[in-house]
Amino acid sequence: MNADQQFKNWMRILIVCFILVFAYIIVADRHAPLTTEGRVLGYVVQVAPEVTGKITQVYVRNNQKVKQGEALFEIDDRKYIIALDKANLSLKSAFEKEATLYSQREAAQADISRALASYNNAHREYQRLEKLSQKNVISQSKVDNAAAQDHIARATLRAQKQNLKVIEAQLGDGKGQSTAVLLAKNMVNRAQLDLSHTVVTAPSDGVVTNLQLEVGTTARMNSPLLTFVPTGSLWVAADFREKSVADVDANYSALVTFDANPGEVYRFSIVSRDYGVAAAQQQPNGSLTQVEKNNRWVRDAQRTRVNLENNERLPNSLFVGSRATIVLYPPGNTFWSLMAKTQVYLASWFHFIY
Repeated sequence: MNADQQFKNWMRILIVCFILVFAYIIVADRHAPLTTEGRVLGYVVQVAPEVTGKITQVYVRNNQKVKQGEALFEIDDRKYIIALDKANLSLKSAFEKEATLYSQREAAQADISRALASYNNAHREYQRLEKLSQKNVISQSKVDNAAAQDHIARATLRAQKQNLKVIEAQLGDGKGQSTAVLLAKNMVNRAQLDLSHTVVTAPSDGVVTNLQLEVGTTARMNSPLLTFVPTGSLWVAADFREKSVADVDANYSALVTFDANPGEVYRFSIVSRDYGVAAAQQQPNGSLTQVEKNNRWVRDAQRTRVNLENNERLPNSLFVGSRATIVLYPPGNTFWSLMAKTQVYLASWFHFIY
């Protein structure tokens, strides 16, 4: 076999290999899709104080791991201590006012008893004089005076009863339930809450990052001062071409390799697939539709996001934004499971070399 024939044979072999590889890539993209567009995502909490004041203490360093409830920084609490003392004094005054109301209630009850006795006496007098008037024994003027006294006594009794209702309404259902006391207790609780908020603590176990806080900085209510990443909130999001994951469902499994840990492969499960992308979001702004222009014969494929989770502890080297390579496969299919593992292991070693 001469050199030309050997060259032709090699070319035939290469063409056949190219066709086989090309065909495999097309078929595998539907059964075991692979993407290098994966990232580690996580919840990022912006820690903001709930009170205003100057920072007096900073207890953490940048990128320090903390436990839930551990103090992060402290705000000057002097004016909040004064506010609490003032609220306690207001509460004491409210209890004194409540005691006065109880005394007023007893006085009002005594006034009702006196007004009731006066009314009963005036009413009986009026009824007696009215009977005598019918017999023409007394003049009509005396009867009219008795009727007027009867109406006055009845009105006085009604007024005393209304006065008692007003007092009882202010007292509430029992001792310590008067309107003034409840308002004062509310002020005390608010002052105690504000005082407790002068020490800002970690909302959960996590890492403090992007810390740019110094003693003397003025902290403003609800204005973020540092960034907090909760531990265990990390997950992986992979962007696949939409045609690649058209048949993917929750039964598929995933193999993931991270750029931060080349040569290591981790098993993940599919949590969800996003139902849309920002490019297709309509804004009701009163404008006409903006038509997308694309003069390319073959346009870029649209990508859709698949979210993955792992019940095992992820490597400590990962952070929010770490890059990852992901392959999906149907676990019930031996061939595609093997091919998926082969692809991701090759990718992990390529990352190791690169």
